[in-house]
Amino acid sequence: MNFTLNVLGTASALPTTERHPSAQVLDVRGRLFMIDCGEGAQMQMRKAGLSFLKIEHICLSHIHGDHIFGLFGLLSTMAMLGRSSQLNIYAPRNFRPVLDFFLATFGEGILFEINYVPLSMDAPELVYENRTTELLAFPLNHRVETFGFIIREKRPQFNVHKEAIARYGLTLAEIGALKRGEDVVREDMVIPHSEAAYLPYEPRSYAYCSDTAPFPELADWIRGVSLLYHESTFPDSMAEMAARTYHSTTLQAAQIAREAGVGRLLVGHYSSRFPDVGFFLEEIRTIFPDADLAHDMDVVEIPF
Repeated sequence: MNFTLNVLGTASALPTTERHPSAQVLDVRGRLFMIDCGEGAQMQMRKAGLSFLKIEHICLSHIHGDHIFGLFGLLSTMAMLGRSSQLNIYAPRNFRPVLDFFLATFGEGILFEINYVPLSMDAPELVYENRTTELLAFPLNHRVETFGFIIREKRPQFNVHKEAIARYGLTLAEIGALKRGEDVVREDMVIPHSEAAYLPYEPRSYAYCSDTAPFPELADWIRGVSLLYHESTFPDSMAEMAARTYHSTTLQAAQIAREAGVGRLLVGHYSSRFPDVGFFLEEIRTIFPDADLAHDMDVVEIPF
């Protein structure tokens, strides 16, 4: 069952010859969640072999150009390919006039429904769910209204060992109790749930935090996610610049990952001042060793 992150762009503000602006696609069991849509996102999708028509959800963190300038082209391509299924877009409230302008100016051929969900929460809030997956949005700390996202699998029902069914002669009601995580209590015995049932898989989760300066609540909001993507626009030596622009440094991203107890840290959104960001990783790993640099066209399987 896929839970795969496709990194399409890792640049901040200015694209470079090696880095496209922010864009990612998370494949969750064949359903595609796009997170930010910087310039050139659809070309990166073509290189990655990702289907435009399988994108069901687009999550836009904020309305800065390096995070949305690829959207008009992508929507137009979807229309030309004959898309008919609904597309859900989750974005801050100031996205409404942007969407209205696009539809009024270029929307004649768009025959699919765009379901725009405005974001305005003060803490993590569920904005979408299906039988297996949840999407949450939460506020970040940037110069404009900005949101992060968590995409996570719901905890599955337990499976019951076939051997336990035969050994104890379990009834349908008892099997149902074990599936819910309950012990089976009989007059003469207790059948422990831990002995008779098991989780078919551990739920996986992904958090996206870009663009943001550090703030106290963030670690609690993303606690324990399998993979955290956190911006690391500047090295530690440029902490003052990061504070002025409401971005994060290498050490700040690492500190958040450590405080949140995440499984793994992936950083990106690098300043164009640094063609080589190898030393970013050296700084980060002094605080959080299980970290990596994101690169354009990386494919990350979760778990690892």
